[in-house]
Amino acid sequence: MQSSSRRAFLTGHRTERSPWETFLSRLQRVAEGHVYDFSTPVNSARLVPQQMQDVYHARSLCLEYGIHFALDGIPHASALADTPVLWVEPGNGMERYERLGPDDPRWFVQPGCFIGDLEQAGLPQFRDQPPHLTVAAWLADRSLCDWDAGDTAASGLVHALVLLADGTQANLGAFGVDSRKPLDNPRLQQMVPRLFELSGQAGAVAPDALWNARYRLDALKPIAGRTLNLSHLLLGHGGELGWVEWLVFDERLGQPVDRDYPDRFGTREASLNTDASTDQVIKGLFDPEGLFPSQAQRF
Repeated sequence: MQSSSRRAFLTGHRTERSPWETFLSRLQRVAEGHVYDFSTPVNSARLVPQQMQDVYHARSLCLEYGIHFALDGIPHASALADTPVLWVEPGNGMERYERLGPDDPRWFVQPGCFIGDLEQAGLPQFRDQPPHLTVAAWLADRSLCDWDAGDTAASGLVHALVLLADGTQANLGAFGVDSRKPLDNPRLQQMVPRLFELSGQAGAVAPDALWNARYRLDALKPIAGRTLNLSHLLLGHGGELGWVEWLVFDERLGQPVDRDYPDRFGTREASLNTDASTDQVIKGLFDPEGLFPSQAQRF
């Protein structure tokens, strides 16, 4: 019996491509980075982008074809074996990191930078962290970004530019009377008030408590002496809220996570908690399209 491809050759008719094949073909045509087809039964591929334009194209195509856009490299994340997925891990074209100025304590960091390089540069929050991880994977890892509730400023993160599922670029940073830049963005004009409303329903932030919810809503209720910063919502986000284009860290603020906290990775009964419905609302605010999968990373 002749194969469909041989029949197509003999008759002059081309075999119709599946949506997945069309998706991959279009992505390979526009991406400067490498695209790898894993040829699994449910369709899986990997993109190593070399520039942000690759990511923009991938986001648009994934949304068009109903394919999950998943950050690669997060330790202990779900394999997503039952859904079509494009795994994306920033390549060496996204590894730049540098001070904002000669004597500036702030560092501009792209998502493909390795944690080991940032530690050697003198950023203390990366001390004793896995050196082989990209900063994008580190930021998404809940166990590595596990600062006490209300103390997310210890991450040293002061700003982030995030690509949301609908293509919006969201500037997330310090927020207060003197800094309300996020509200210049129509999408964030809708999101931010709702996030503050949710934080008001979560109860008081207990000092020295663990934060046990999926997303760091405690970033909106910092402990005394800390500055409220919207970028801290991304700490431990699991790759579920958006794609980070770049970050800014302040070397004066960063502190390592306290790994000696009793039962930090056990039952976590002492931690402050919000219910799963709140997590679902936050996910829906950032990603109503469901482009970024819930990778179900455990602590």
